[in-house]
Order: sequence, then C-alpha cells, then structure tokens
Amino acid sequence: MKRNYYYLVAGLQDLFPGINKLILDQIGFRELLSEHLHPSDYRLVRMLYLEYDNSNLLNLLQEKNLPFDERGNYSADFLLEQFREPEGVPDYMATFITAFRQQEPVYPGLSPENELSTLFYQEMLQSTDGFLNEWFRFSMNMKNLLTALIARQQQIPYEHQVIGDDEVSNAIRKSHLRDFGLGSELEYLEKITEIASMDDFTEREKAIDQVIWDYLDERTFFEYFTIDRILAYVIRLDMVSRWMAIDTERGIELFRKALEALQGEYQLPKLFTDKK
Repeated sequence: MKRNYYYLVAGLQDLFPGINKLILDQIGFRELLSEHLHPSDYRLVRMLYLEYDNSNLLNLLQEKNLPFDERGNYSADFLLEQFREPEGVPDYMATFITAFRQQEPVYPGLSPENELSTLFYQEMLQSTDGFLNEWFRFSMNMKNLLTALIARQQQIPYEHQVIGDDEVSNAIRKSHLRDFGLGSELEYLEKITEIASMDDFTEREKAIDQVIWDYLDERTFFEYFTIDRILAYVIRLDMVSRWMAIDTERGIELFRKALEALQGEYQLPKLFTDKK
C-alpha cells in the first residue's frame, strides 16, 4: 500500500510551464523530502537524482574540469574515493568505474557517456516497479527516438548512440522503417517524430518537455498524495529549473552539442557548421 503525504503535497508550490520563480530549488526540495518521506520512499527520490551523479562521475573520470553539479546525491570527494574501491555507489556505477579505470569497456562500441547511460537504465529498470519503472522506460525510449530521428535527418549513423538492450531499443537501433516498427506500441511516437523535424531548436526543446509534462499528468492523475505524485514533481522541477535559465541561444547550443555527440568522427552538415 502506498503512503499518503497529505500535508507535504498540499504545501507544494504549483508548477507550470513558464513559471519564473521557485520557492525551493532542486537541492532544497531534496532536503525537504529527506526530512518528511519514509526512508523507502526517499530511496526512490534519490534514484531520480542519480543522473546528476552520472554527469559528475563522467566529469571527474574524464577530467573535464566542469563545475560540479551539487544536485547529485554524492559529493565530489565521495566520488573520487570510489575510484580506488567502488563500494559505496550503485552497482552500475561500480561496474562503470572499474571498466573505465581498467580501459575495458563493458560495451566497447559505445562512448563512455552512452555506456554509463546503458548501465544506469538497465539497473533502474531491473530494480524498480510501478511509476518509477514506467518513467525510466519512457525516458529511455524518448531519448533513443529523438537521437535516431535527428540522426536520420542529418544522415548520421546512430547505431552506437542508442542506449539499452531491450526490444524497443533494438528496434530503434536496427529498423529502417519510418516508425521503427513501433507505431502501435509507442503512442507518443508520432508526436516525437513531428517534434524532431521542427526547425526552431528552443521550441523543439519546449515541445519535448510538453510531451513529458502531459505523460506525467496522465500517469499521476489519480495519485493525489502518494509518492508517485512527489516523484512526478521532482521531474517537473527539473524541467522548470532548466527553462528558467534557457534562451534561444542556449537552445541552439544544446542542439549543436547533441549533433556533435552523434557525429563522432563524421562531419557536421555545412548548414550547422556555418551558423554563428
């Protein structure tokens, strides 16, 4: 039986696309949840913050010297300690750290970023159920679809950019059909196909987030005070925080970076390399 958090949920700030002020940021909200949620429910919240840890882990391992993202569950010092003996992090992280340090990738055809993402989603899908399991599957499918559709438009090979090893991931990776043979299985596929063809990069990002927002609305419609409602709020807070700081120039930068990640050793089309 799910626990109900009446006072916590009732006191949450209403979130909506376009909001321009937050009472609590993601770090403050996580601290609030750590104080008011049952430990087993808070463990689920921490899973949603693991993607920040993944970015921090790559940053440290690859010595990118990027600013450390404090939204993660783990401090920089803690992650650095794991490089010697990874035993205090989730299994997928320990596997990745060991493989990276020994230069023996678990998935030799993938970039470190995609290898870590693959290991992450595999563990999340195996260790969760209910809302969180559905969310991680939806999130992985969305990322794979967008990657493949944009790569197709730019005539960039994407086989090694698709993450996961389930039926949907393999169909996206291998199928040459317009809908990857998944039209009847993924009800949001047609919408994502339309979004991927949009020319305005910022509007494309907003449209993607709207699909996610609608998905969360539908999935938690009858979850008034449960952990599912709170988990959806965490995901929405991430989107709102991102859009409060984004603009058109940033939208173009995000798209260019996505293409650069896709191209690998391939040359970007002149249309994009000439843009200033």
